[in-house]
Amino acid sequence: MKTTKSLLMLISMILMLSLFVVACGGNGEDASVDTDDAEQGTGESEGTEDDGEEETTGEPREGGSIVLGTSGEPVIFNSLYHSDSASADVTDLVFAGLTYTNENLEVQPLIAKSDPEISEDGLEWTYEMHEGVLFHDGEEVTAHDVVFTFEIFLHEDYTGPRASNFETLVSVEAIDDYTVKFTLSEVDAAFPTRVGYGILPKHLLEDVPVADLEDYREFNIDQPIGAGPFKFVEWVPGQNLQLEAFDDYFEGRPYLDNVTFRFASDSNALVLLLETGDIDHMIAPTSEIATIETYDHVNLSSVLALRYDYIGWNLDRPLFEDVRVRQALTHAIDRQEIVETIMEGQAEVADAPVSPLSWAYNDDVPAFDYDPDRAIELLNEAGWEHNDDGIMEKDGEIFEFTILSNDGNTTRRDIGIIVQQYLNLIGIKVHAEQMEWGAFLDQINPPNFDFDAIVMAWGLALDPDPTAIWHSKEIENGLNRSAYRNDLVDELSDLNTTILDQDERAEVLGQIYAQIAEDQPYTFLFYPQQFVAMNKDIKGFTHHPRVDMYKVHEWWLDN
Repeated sequence: MKTTKSLLMLISMILMLSLFVVACGGNGEDASVDTDDAEQGTGESEGTEDDGEEETTGEPREGGSIVLGTSGEPVIFNSLYHSDSASADVTDLVFAGLTYTNENLEVQPLIAKSDPEISEDGLEWTYEMHEGVLFHDGEEVTAHDVVFTFEIFLHEDYTGPRASNFETLVSVEAIDDYTVKFTLSEVDAAFPTRVGYGILPKHLLEDVPVADLEDYREFNIDQPIGAGPFKFVEWVPGQNLQLEAFDDYFEGRPYLDNVTFRFASDSNALVLLLETGDIDHMIAPTSEIATIETYDHVNLSSVLALRYDYIGWNLDRPLFEDVRVRQALTHAIDRQEIVETIMEGQAEVADAPVSPLSWAYNDDVPAFDYDPDRAIELLNEAGWEHNDDGIMEKDGEIFEFTILSNDGNTTRRDIGIIVQQYLNLIGIKVHAEQMEWGAFLDQINPPNFDFDAIVMAWGLALDPDPTAIWHSKEIENGLNRSAYRNDLVDELSDLNTTILDQDERAEVLGQIYAQIAEDQPYTFLFYPQQFVAMNKDIKGFTHHPRVDMYKVHEWWLDN
């Protein structure tokens, strides 16, 4: 197989500079993931407050346990199917993929031995794998497991949200036990970010029909088995989830013996557990940073997170069909005040579905600044008028809806409340409610789509392909839960990954962002800065802008 230097250099540039849309940590960085925590904000868009890496003293030591605090519980331990950060935090530790993404947002080989060999036409990608990599049950990971894993995405009965990411993938072939070849139908600029999903064990799952795999509890919930640094031990819903070191992990046994996720009702409860030493690590609420800074046993680290927070409108609900209504809703919400109050200045107002960290970031998009008078004008143009009670009414129907968020997230709760107040000022009745994380995801995702509006966040993946969230084909079974439809966005989304020149592609992506911003299927809230609080005894920590559980096998305790 030939490999042209020019194409390889171009792909290398893409790998170095790409960063944005749909998957989870080391287990598939081509995809966006719902985040269950919004306790973050953003400072300067061009960097971080610090490098996020703790200074270590002495040599790493083996042994000991840590407790990770979280208010969100996982849903499923299989990265081919989950779309939430709580699940990704676990699968990032239990599974391993061909590649991973480092803290500089560069794709790096993991189970793959090196970067792929790419054919001259860019359609064949061949990866050589490390020998001797083991699953937790002792079976070796081979190219046949890789083929098994990625053929699931291609199967007509696949029920997860990632099928569109592999539309250019024609076949996956095991050349031998440790060499796998991916063949594409056309050049795909985003493909380097699509091969990081956790490899599944063929010997355990090959007899499970693909149509049944998402609901196969025996593996996905009760006993997930991967090739990652930690083995699954037990999950007690509402209490904790326990992992233990995998002695035969191919990169070397983790320094820690055990990692426990402890679940709490909300972030305030987690701060109390941090104060008492009952947890060692948590994503810290911006409202509690000043308090946490007084804890002598705790270090704080911050980094601009690769994400944005938003209010999503269900465009299949008649209330939100008219673009003027959605623009009016954004005009009626003082997002800068949300940044300054709820986020305590640790965020930057967002106007488009792309991170300032991305090479494709473009702020030349329509912006709908706080202007309640303009909001009322737009509503009037759309046929809504104040009735005698001061409530917006049209054809005998009052403007009233519910805004949902997930339990335990005080930031989203507060956003729901303040949005309720803003919209009440212009005559719209809003009910702010919260639900348990798993039930919340079930209600807002396909096939249910049962919501008016939601307060959520997308943790963004490496490549800025917007297809998975914004293409109309992703409404029925994908991540386009707002039911957004725009022919131009569909057309340009189909086009963008076929463009290898990064500047040309950025122009096309800029058109997409501008159109989405004009249509306001979301009210884009802010780009957050993430704060992590951890016990000072934890060493070897590196703060990743996308992956919460980044290289935990390199953490160790200095006590």
